Amino acid sequence: MSGTLQNLLDLLDLETLEADLFRGHAPKEDRQRVFGGHVIGQALVAAMRTAEGRKPHSLHAYFLRPGDPKVPIIYDVDCIRDGRSFTSRHVVARQHGRAIYHMAVSLQVGEDGIEHQLPMPDVPDPETLPDEQSRREALLERIPEAGRKRFMADRAIEIRPVEPRDPVHPEPSPPFERYWARTRHSLPDDFEHHECVLGYASDATLLATCLVPHGITWYTGKTVSASLDHSMWFHRPFRADEWLLFDQVSPSSSSGRGFNTGNIFSRDGRLIASMAQEGMVRVRRGDG
Repeated sequence: MSGTLQNLLDLLDLETLEADLFRGHAPKEDRQRVFGGHVIGQALVAAMRTAEGRKPHSLHAYFLRPGDPKVPIIYDVDCIRDGRSFTSRHVVARQHGRAIYHMAVSLQVGEDGIEHQLPMPDVPDPETLPDEQSRREALLERIPEAGRKRFMADRAIEIRPVEPRDPVHPEPSPPFERYWARTRHSLPDDFEHHECVLGYASDATLLATCLVPHGITWYTGKTVSASLDHSMWFHRPFRADEWLLFDQVSPSSSSGRGFNTGNIFSRDGRLIASMAQEGMVRVRRGDG
């Protein structure tokens, strides 16, 4: 297992302080604020720790303040209800004595029911697409000097875009983004938190979908952005170390906010999860 993937698993291995109270740590990265997926994944772990034998089927969260990567995050779980089939949890993440994030989670015992789903889009197989390291090496000279170290940094999750865009000078396109993703190496057979890994990965590119029709990326330096809320629904079992297709669309941007949704499919075409996120996206003055 690679060091970056082990770092992700260590990130999700929360320390229990007392009943329903947990502490999470940040990876040693050069960031000004905590990555949103980091808090989503850890908060989901905290909720699952208090609901043994049940899996999350939905979460709805709000980002309240930027997280400080230099100090631990405390996760306080309110065990609202334990029903025969469904369990409700409310998780508040705190730093410096203030809430930075809160999330409602619903968990469920496994059961059978009626089945239908949208079909998976017809896209190239991931093996036919350039691997992420090769793609980034080919693009490195186009990246501003200040962003090159982070652009080439090792990642626990590999992403292979179906239709790669120029990272600095993209052409405006319809508001869609599709890519394959999985952990770079296999997860342990006894690993039970695949939903938490997917929660971590879900915040990586979703907000950027609303930039596609405007010919902007984070590397153009024209925007100031922050995630505002995040929702996920888990439909079917999956493994985060197998290829998953992220099919994302941005229905609307207005009033300094971008709204984005996505469906996630397994390699065999099963719809395994859906997600939605709204974020603050402001164009810097003088940049149009």
